[in-house]
Amino acid sequence: MIVNVGEKALEVQEHQGKSLKYLTIHPDDYLADESYPLVILLHGFGASMGDLAGLTPAIDRTGYVYACPNAPVAFQVGPGMMGYGWGAIGGDSDPGERKHVKEMLGVFINEVIEQYHVSAGQIIIGGFSQGAGMAYMCGLPRPDQFAGLVALSSSKVDFDDLKEQIPADRTQSVFIAHGTEDPVSPVERARAAKAFLEGEGYSLTYHEYPMAHEITADVVNDVVLWVHQVLAPFSGGNTTG
Repeated sequence: MIVNVGEKALEVQEHQGKSLKYLTIHPDDYLADESYPLVILLHGFGASMGDLAGLTPAIDRTGYVYACPNAPVAFQVGPGMMGYGWGAIGGDSDPGERKHVKEMLGVFINEVIEQYHVSAGQIIIGGFSQGAGMAYMCGLPRPDQFAGLVALSSSKVDFDDLKEQIPADRTQSVFIAHGTEDPVSPVERARAAKAFLEGEGYSLTYHEYPMAHEITADVVNDVVLWVHQVLAPFSGGNTTG
């Protein structure tokens, strides 16, 4: 599938994975026998796997492979329109459901790692709203796998539960962004995440913006700078075969 974004089309492929449907976006002039760093983007409640794919050209068109999974919980958002979520709205899913969805996401992540021969520590996981909550849940416990995580306008997170899962290694890079005028997920949630993570020894990149529940150009610009600092883009010379 070719999707036109800007001056040059993106190479987008749709997959039915073992646990989740997902999109992959290849960089320009993609070399299949090379190992690229991977950026995983998790959409928010009511959206779908294509929702954050449009961010990929802004991040980097040549240096990363991108993967955008579809959340598994489907529901109708309007006449003939389906949306998807990682659980109940507001983060109040049953613990058993949260565990199952996290396991499904883990299967997807391992599948993409194998598909693209991604080396340990060469992944950034990020998400918006409910997807940001999933990024915390899957990313923080695995600093060996994820070089960093991005939480944009995150939904509610059970940090008491998460505290039992985070490892002794607290050097993982974390980027948090939230709008001070967010009517869907109050900015206090980001401030609570900041307080929790800094209390656990993490060093954060933290931003508040005068915006609602959205991703603005200012957010994208700051994320792009952070991604390139945390995980260098592909520059050639790391052939896997």
